[in-house]
Amino acid sequence: MMVEDSLAVRSQVQQADACLARGEYGAAIERYQQLIEEQPDVKAYYWHLGVASLLLGDEAEAQTTWMLAMMEGDDEQIEQWTAELAQVVRSQAEQQEASANPKLAWVLRQHLREIAPQDLANLLYLAQRSVELDRFAGDDLVEWGTIDVLRSSADVDQALLVDTLKAVLKHAPTDPALLDFAEVALDRAEDLLPVVQTLMLASVAIAYEWNRPSLAAEYAQRCLNACPQDLEILSHLSTFYQNSGQYEKGIETAREWCILARSLPDQVFGAFLLLRALTRAGGYWKEIFELATLQESLLLSLAEEQTEPLDQHTTLKLVTTTFFLPYVRDDLERNRLAQNHLFKLCQTSVRAYAAEPAERYQQGLASRRDRPRQHRRLRVGYFSHCMRRHSVGWLCRWLLQHHDREQFELFGYFWNYQRGNDTLQDWFVEQVDQARKLGRDGLEIAEQIYQDDIDILIDLDSITADVCSEVMALKPAPIQATWLGWDASGLPAIDYFIADPYVLSEDAEDHYAEKIWRLPQTYLAVDGFEVGVPTLRRKDLGIPADAVIYLSGQSASKRHPETVRSQLRIIAAVPNSYFLIKGITDDKAIQAYFTEVAKAEGVSTDRLRFLPEVPAEAVHRANLAIADVVLDTYPYNGATTTMETLWMGIPLVTRVGEQFASRNSYTMMVNAGIEEGIAWTNEEYVAWGVRFGTDPALRQQVAWKLWRSRQTAPLWNAKQFTREMEQAYKQMWAQYVR
Repeated sequence: MMVEDSLAVRSQVQQADACLARGEYGAAIERYQQLIEEQPDVKAYYWHLGVASLLLGDEAEAQTTWMLAMMEGDDEQIEQWTAELAQVVRSQAEQQEASANPKLAWVLRQHLREIAPQDLANLLYLAQRSVELDRFAGDDLVEWGTIDVLRSSADVDQALLVDTLKAVLKHAPTDPALLDFAEVALDRAEDLLPVVQTLMLASVAIAYEWNRPSLAAEYAQRCLNACPQDLEILSHLSTFYQNSGQYEKGIETAREWCILARSLPDQVFGAFLLLRALTRAGGYWKEIFELATLQESLLLSLAEEQTEPLDQHTTLKLVTTTFFLPYVRDDLERNRLAQNHLFKLCQTSVRAYAAEPAERYQQGLASRRDRPRQHRRLRVGYFSHCMRRHSVGWLCRWLLQHHDREQFELFGYFWNYQRGNDTLQDWFVEQVDQARKLGRDGLEIAEQIYQDDIDILIDLDSITADVCSEVMALKPAPIQATWLGWDASGLPAIDYFIADPYVLSEDAEDHYAEKIWRLPQTYLAVDGFEVGVPTLRRKDLGIPADAVIYLSGQSASKRHPETVRSQLRIIAAVPNSYFLIKGITDDKAIQAYFTEVAKAEGVSTDRLRFLPEVPAEAVHRANLAIADVVLDTYPYNGATTTMETLWMGIPLVTRVGEQFASRNSYTMMVNAGIEEGIAWTNEEYVAWGVRFGTDPALRQQVAWKLWRSRQTAPLWNAKQFTREMEQAYKQMWAQYVR
């Protein structure tokens, strides 16, 4: 009889457990209740009954059931029962996860947290389930005690910890509460590499996709603390510091890289990293000149000595290293020579480490060339991370707005797509027929472009970004051209560099790997700029109403000593004149630099005003109106700033050189119908500056010409410019298919 009873009970338990497993929670509750009536001393029935009630949504009943089961126990029994209950809840949570029921798993793990608050694995799984359900916030890790438990736990599941880090950082990358979690994870990790890799990938996304370089630097600094002298971490950290305005720290970390660099490619990159840090800070020109000379020598040595292709990591580091040469000197032949040699090596390297897609694209494009067109319209892809609130974004938007959609199908490749509120980026997304919101994986981006069957790919970034150069080197489109964002890269895979009759001299093509495609009038045009309400007043700046105000609004990297000296000579020569200085820089360094040069030129520092940045572009443009004359920079001119100055009707003084960067303002002024203010030497630059300052009638005459040019000049006729660009595209395609 006892055997029969035992078998019956076992059958009842199996039936109850089966109901629970099948999700028949009401039936499971009835069976467990029946078992409790028959065997009230078996605690396991209470644990399972509570779980069934919990899964049915009755949390109060579950807690009451568990509490009643433990009421009569002593401390030792309660501890044992608690462990048993925790195991039952844990097992059921795992079953729900295996069945892809994250919501029920989350409920179970929340209760397990209360039952077993020191269970680290549960706390980590709970964070993952919270992410899946979009319920996670960084403060949860504090509230749940996860960080303290991780800090004190004797046993840490490394893989689970890394998976959790990845999940929470992807879900809430800018939540500052995650910094402590990251720091403790680094401290407790048995193998640092996967934790550091996870945190550095997150820091890159935080810096570039979320535009939070200061927070990214916090993560990178913690990684560096854990892995001192790691070059990869140092390079990212230095860049994050520079981008967040922490210039001294950026310089310091760049110097550390240079000290640690041993290989020739690392030395080339180290020189670039330090050049970037010094030029952005401002005032370090003696060291910048010496470093630029060293970098050029290293670049030429690399091109001569490197006979084998470079790996992907090294290649991507090197493709931006010639970026600062045009800021230092106006020497088209030497600058292009170093750049062309480097990019030939980089393209060879890209096609070596990505041989399969490179070969497939080459063969695929050849087969597509002769087939009947699968789409009537030409497919044009615009590829950039700057189609947003960025100088490139403000300038190229008019082309997309005026495109003839009956002839052209537009694709936008928004790599490093920005998260957050950016109305201009949203506008671009709406303007194209197909918007591809992409990350930073160049091979994935190239594959997307190839699969989209693009006819003409327009690169807006050039060497300002490693990803862009990698994609263009693979040549996923039959025709590739660089336009607007920077000078041409020198990649052999790029067919054309789009220019005009003025921005490059007639003999410039001798120094370019790309064919220069000259538009008939201007390589750029806009219909205008939005202008807000000004926030600058002469009175607030302590400047008399009858004074002459000069303004220079450029980044520190463009403030070459020759230009600064020329600008201050103008101030010295024009009585009752003041100089407003504005731009992204280290305020203390640039003020000290201008003060030093001003004293050497006999200019009182009382005549200098240093202006902060303003967050809104429309306000910045409105504030330009306080200036009587704007002084451009050389050997790297303004571009967007020049366009804005001319649009606001303000006389501009620029010096023309031989390289693209030193001829931007020249082509813009010519295409606005203005010759006054164009100088070909430093002496002419100073003379024009003084003449504008001492001749109010001349200033008025130029301002009037600029205002009238809005109705007549090519620079302000974006629709006409678009037709000329479209004609160029059609001619490029005709030459390709014939």
